[in-house]
Amino acid sequence: KKTKGDPKAGQEEESHTCCGCRFPLLFALLQLALGTSITVLGFLMAGISSSLLVRDTPYWAGIIVCVVSLVGFVMLCISYQPDEKTCMQFTVKLLYFLLSALALVACVLAVAFAAHHYLQMTKYTCDTLLPDSCQCKLDTADPLGRTFIYQDAADCGSLTTMLNLYLLLQMGLNLITALVCLLACFVMWKHRYQVFYVGVRFYPLTATEDQQQKV
Repeated sequence: KKTKGDPKAGQEEESHTCCGCRFPLLFALLQLALGTSITVLGFLMAGISSSLLVRDTPYWAGIIVCVVSLVGFVMLCISYQPDEKTCMQFTVKLLYFLLSALALVACVLAVAFAAHHYLQMTKYTCDTLLPDSCQCKLDTADPLGRTFIYQDAADCGSLTTMLNLYLLLQMGLNLITALVCLLACFVMWKHRYQVFYVGVRFYPLTATEDQQQKV
């Protein structure tokens, strides 16, 4: 039995408190803030032109990240028990891990789509068409070159400027969110397989060595 003054007991209580209070609260707060920013920015991009594709306005990635953060808050409300002794605790932790992995994939896809669109925008030559349309070409010398038309855009200059800014912001936000989700998955995996099970496995061995030393 461990007394109150035992340093090992204090370390265990501190580690459990850390896992119960700081995790997943820190990751959930970051995911909520980043997911909300990505979602709002995606809808703002969709409001620039009705011709933008869904892949170019990654509000869907932000919504997934927000759902992951809500699951993290639910996991925070569940009382901590070692070795996942409750079915609810195990289910929520598994759901949080899987959704974090899904959010990681979604954010990486959003970064790829935004980067591809941004590279195309740097090569565009745009002209204003009536009514309220902006026509952009990749190669003006090629009559068969690809042509992109943005509806509901009266000024091509402001359209390209705002869209380039939004694409850069989307790349940055989604990249940071992907790193946060990757770190959350890593901590969840370490929390499950390297903290409690390793400790439980070595406790009997430590107890046996203590008994041998006393004898």
